[in-house]
Amino acid sequence: MRMLPGSAETPRRLAESLAHGTEPANIAGRVAHIQQWFTDFGRYSYTDVTRVPLSGLKGWHHDPATGDIRHDSGKFFTIEGLAAHLPGGPVPEWMQPIINQPEIGVLGLLVKETDGVLRALVQAKVEPGNRNGLQLSPTVQATRSNYTRVHRGRAVPYLEFFRGHRNHHVIADVRQSEQGAWFYRKRNRNMVVETTDDIELRDGFIWLTLGELYAMLAEEDRINMDLRSVLSCLPLSVPDLDTVLRSDGTGFRGALVRSCHPSAPTRHSFGELLHWLTDVRTRTDVSTDRIPLNSVQGWRRTAETIAHESGQFFSVIGVEVTARGREVSHWTQPMLQPRGQGVIALLVARIDGVLHALMHARVEPGYLDVAELAPTVQCIPDSVAALPAEARPPFLDTVLSAAASRVRYNTVLSEEGGRFYQALSRYMIVETDAEETEEHPEFRWIAVHQLMELLRHSHYLNVQARSLVTCLHGLLSAPEPVVPNTAGVEGS
Repeated sequence: MRMLPGSAETPRRLAESLAHGTEPANIAGRVAHIQQWFTDFGRYSYTDVTRVPLSGLKGWHHDPATGDIRHDSGKFFTIEGLAAHLPGGPVPEWMQPIINQPEIGVLGLLVKETDGVLRALVQAKVEPGNRNGLQLSPTVQATRSNYTRVHRGRAVPYLEFFRGHRNHHVIADVRQSEQGAWFYRKRNRNMVVETTDDIELRDGFIWLTLGELYAMLAEEDRINMDLRSVLSCLPLSVPDLDTVLRSDGTGFRGALVRSCHPSAPTRHSFGELLHWLTDVRTRTDVSTDRIPLNSVQGWRRTAETIAHESGQFFSVIGVEVTARGREVSHWTQPMLQPRGQGVIALLVARIDGVLHALMHARVEPGYLDVAELAPTVQCIPDSVAALPAEARPPFLDTVLSAAASRVRYNTVLSEEGGRFYQALSRYMIVETDAEETEEHPEFRWIAVHQLMELLRHSHYLNVQARSLVTCLHGLLSAPEPVVPNTAGVEGS
């Protein structure tokens, strides 16, 4: 087996993969090629999803004592009830259904150097909750029930690289949370592993440079949530990143590139940020109790669905799935369906010439440790309208009223399609002036390289924030945004 380069070289090699072939003419042709590959493979891999009553799910049962919805095997996940108490919060207490999936799944990305460039092995995966069918996902995306084949389906391809990885170079390996408003303490193992082995390329898989992957982030619903999460864990903090990416150091992109330098100046020191987040976690008096699903108040349960009395937030629905190109070809399951499209937004600003992101220490009932760093804004506006005025998220109006010249990223992306039915959010990165944006006690300006350092550890950035870190990485090799000469708007 060929020797792998040392880990000290990895960030630069990743940055070179990010920069490779990203000239507008080259990347446009590659994106068209990938889209054609999607189209061709989509003729052979698909799902037909039909709404069915919750009472008609096969292989699932309603626990007669609690009303909880469980799989007959006792595996996969359960729909339970949760009672949350947040004294002093805008909503001090509530009850809701929640997904309890205690298994720790594997989200694994395999990378290999070919022709002097690192490439990642990704798959076109179809999930029942996806609006558009196929999306790019990690090499491996599997729960423990999946990879231990509780469903008696086919084995998970390439799993051996992530369960027996001692002969390979582990670039990233960290446990991360998922949606704390919909999952109860859900975690997945996010891994990036480099190999020199000869790899048999299976149907539905493709090798892409990081530049090609990040270019696909401009496409709606093309990079799935799990792949965005894994990509965020890549160590792209390189002292000479501006040279690698051929950045002239000016404008928005130059500030972003500088923000990835490990020694770039910061508004707050790393120690100050850790102290602040620990303080939020310590002084926040939040408690959660798992309760029987049939004890959840404020929700209407019928044979068809479970929905909130206001018609807002989300519903629990049933689906029947017929699939081709999956380990299992037919099944039914419950899913959560959000009521409305979300807005997931990050305010960014240049502070001393270095791009900083305004992060929120957000409390959600399903988190393992009270609070995690979230984007500046994370909500479903339609549901916010049903809450008291004091519960309206700070900075939501700033994001919604932002001039087009300030918007650096704006794309609709899906949340996880295996548990959530067409859960769509508009992901945005909006540039603002730090001096005009007051730092709320639960918000802090954080440089991008500090976010990447936190991502080496578990349970600091939530899944929505990880997606936006990946979107920021995607802007590293994008052309400098052109800012119109609009009256009252400061240019780049």
